[in-house]
Amino acid sequence: MRTHSCGELTLGDEGAEVTLSGWVDVRRDHGQLVFVDLRDRAGITQIVFNPERSAAAHQAAKDLRSEFVVTVHGAVTRRAEDMINSNLETCEVEVAADRLVVHSEARTPPFPIEDAVTTSEDLRLKYRYLDLRRKPMQANLQLRHRVMLTIRNYMDANGFLEVETPFLTRSTPEGARDYLVPSRLYNGQFYALPQSPQLFKQLLMVAGFEKYFQIVRCFRDEDLRADRQPEFTQLDVEMSFPDTDVLFSLMEGLMRDVFELRGIDVEIPFPRMSYREAMDRYGSDKPDTRFGVELDDFSAIFAEGGDSLFREMVGNGQTVRGLVAPVAYSRKTLDELDAFMKRLGGAGLAWVQVTGEAPRTLPVIRKAGPETIDRLIRETGARTGETVFMVAGERTPTLQRAGALRLELARREGWIPRDQWRFLWIVDFPLFDYDETDERWVSLHHPFTSPVGEDLARMETDPGNVRARAYDLVLNGVEIGGGSIRIHDSGVQAKVFRALGLDDDEAREKFGFFLEALEYGTQPHGGIALGLDRIVMLLAGGTSLRDVIAFPKTARAVDMMSASPSAVDETQLRELGIRVREEP
Repeated sequence: MRTHSCGELTLGDEGAEVTLSGWVDVRRDHGQLVFVDLRDRAGITQIVFNPERSAAAHQAAKDLRSEFVVTVHGAVTRRAEDMINSNLETCEVEVAADRLVVHSEARTPPFPIEDAVTTSEDLRLKYRYLDLRRKPMQANLQLRHRVMLTIRNYMDANGFLEVETPFLTRSTPEGARDYLVPSRLYNGQFYALPQSPQLFKQLLMVAGFEKYFQIVRCFRDEDLRADRQPEFTQLDVEMSFPDTDVLFSLMEGLMRDVFELRGIDVEIPFPRMSYREAMDRYGSDKPDTRFGVELDDFSAIFAEGGDSLFREMVGNGQTVRGLVAPVAYSRKTLDELDAFMKRLGGAGLAWVQVTGEAPRTLPVIRKAGPETIDRLIRETGARTGETVFMVAGERTPTLQRAGALRLELARREGWIPRDQWRFLWIVDFPLFDYDETDERWVSLHHPFTSPVGEDLARMETDPGNVRARAYDLVLNGVEIGGGSIRIHDSGVQAKVFRALGLDDDEAREKFGFFLEALEYGTQPHGGIALGLDRIVMLLAGGTSLRDVIAFPKTARAVDMMSASPSAVDETQLRELGIRVREEP
């Protein structure tokens, strides 16, 4: 039905008879002449309807409206110099139409099909098939396609096989909640949609495939967050006999090839930083290193200072952390920042402003004495017109709040450059994290992560200081991937389960098939998973995952277009042996 796309005609096609099909983007009726911008996925071509060429086509063109689907036949002609539209790739030519076929008329869309729209996101998602007609959305999904193609070609060239793993599998503990799928044939029993192919990819290593990858859909019934989707896509990678340096080099080469799609030169190898250093310097295990302003430890200054609340806190084993901002803030802004810290669960924000006279500060800091304040200014190197911020409390939450303050100040002051791409490996994570609610140790990553060999002896006596052979890949303050060297020894795996509160019987009941596999000769293996949605979002210069996913859910995990989740027929529920209980 067409000889060319709407984005490929040039002066080299002048005089050619062509057939184009697409959607009416804009119609302009000048009486004697009717102009139509015809749009398809490749671009836009201007069509001219002249009654001297075809009276019938000209008359029919007067009834065209935006989003009508048409086919046009005509001749390619050169545009007049003063009529060239440099915004179009086909700017030097137009098509003089002699035939017009209308395939489909269209209702007036609920929002304009334009590059920039101010329509609410919920309305755009309700009519996602219209939203996807917009050029930025089409460009994002085309970029996503090219990224996936690049990944597949790169992994194939490096000897990896793409193997599909099941979507209907067994529910497992740890991590986020599973999406459960009831079984009709086995009433009262459930499949689970996979949070990741973790066990299956490890079993593929046991099976001897050695190098596996998969671009795979995963599902997590998590509490809602702006940067998460209940279903998402990741690049899953696993390899046998892994060397961390080799795996890192493999992923760095992949990132280089992927970012070349946007003309971005990625410098490799990527720097590495331990988890502890990242927390101490940036208050985050995914630090944005595009700007400085790092955290300082002020604990010793206040421990040796005058009698104050901060001295008492340090004496009780807590810490004082902060940073120097090269700005003198108004009291209004300082109050806003104090409220920000309180929303994060802190007691508030302390500060000292360096002025040409006596420093300005709060009573809680003045109680430490002028000598302590002078020492704080001297050791931080704070200069006139700068502000020293301080937060205090238990180590980890205090560092996290200080890190959040660092990012908030950066956003307010515009410290973050937009044209830099800073990759970073974070290594030496803790193996366990203590869950205060459940009062037990949980896996920081997952329970199949190998501990550092020299820390094995601490597993029972000091689990909080056992390091993991785990690593995350961070880009501009966004975690885009994570992985680890896995446990391949069934005895070590049993120790990890016991540290997590699972006895041998519970472990066998939940992971029996996997533990049995480890007993049939399992080689060292490890891998990584990269968040494809996040990578494409960053490449596209976006801030929302929803703009790079064809049919996403809202931040409330709702599909506005298909109106899901939804109730199902009572007959279906009876077949599944399920009864919906009304909330009390």
